[in-house]
Amino acid sequence: MKKIDASEYIVQSPVDLSSISTYEDFDASDKRLERELKKVRVKLGDFQNTLYAHGKYGVLVCIQGMDTAGKDSLIREIFKDFNARGIVVHSFKAPSALELRHDFLWRHYVALPEKGKFSVFNRTHYENVLISRVHPEYVLTEKIPGIHSVDDIDERFWQNRFQQINNFESHIFKTGTIVFKFFLHISKDEQKNRLLRRLELKKKNWKFSPDDLKERQLWDNYQACYTDAINNTSQRDVPWHIIPSDNKDAARLIVTSIMYDELKKYKDVKEPNLSPEIQKHIDNFKEQLKSE
Repeated sequence: MKKIDASEYIVQSPVDLSSISTYEDFDASDKRLERELKKVRVKLGDFQNTLYAHGKYGVLVCIQGMDTAGKDSLIREIFKDFNARGIVVHSFKAPSALELRHDFLWRHYVALPEKGKFSVFNRTHYENVLISRVHPEYVLTEKIPGIHSVDDIDERFWQNRFQQINNFESHIFKTGTIVFKFFLHISKDEQKNRLLRRLELKKKNWKFSPDDLKERQLWDNYQACYTDAINNTSQRDVPWHIIPSDNKDAARLIVTSIMYDELKKYKDVKEPNLSPEIQKHIDNFKEQLKSE
């Protein structure tokens, strides 16, 4: 099996999504990929326990992708070995009336991880430069001063929003939140196959909506918006990773490996030592329990 090289997926210079492969298998069978995933996710789960005890960093994992890209199943599979108290998954849908009374980043800010915990954003603050850009009429619901019609939403508006996102992510990184951003990159043909599967398998029917087909007609628009968003917001400390996702097993392994390889660089994340006073009496505590 070929070794996973995280540098192959990180965005360090402008990219063109149409030229990036959507498939990888590392010359390995599905079973081999599953075995490798299990090994790495156990290590990631162990790190999460140490992170929780250390209590000085939070980890934010942002998952974006077209419909059917595999966001839900990826989250389910790679965090199986986590202690439930150390991770929270947020699935962001259309903003509520309360959320629309605040700026577009508010609902994401309040969902950031506590120190010692992971937060996973299943769809993220990037919806505000993706679906809102494909459908600019959605921006009007935000009631932004100076924005009265779609005609007011020009290129400068989107550049400002990219900068606002960059500022947000830079701020949380500098204050102790480690940020991962993954774009699950699938082909249009693979999306068609997955939509058909939702229609053909009764247990998958609930996941299908006619709106999926309407949005599919806007594929090229979405690809252009993703390309622009990624190129404008991949920062040194908070980079994007583009994950080939036509093969779900490989995508899960890549994402898990990237996270573990990056997190283990944080050498200061260790279990705290007992206080000298407790350490001095630890043998007495043992004897007290044994004598019960």
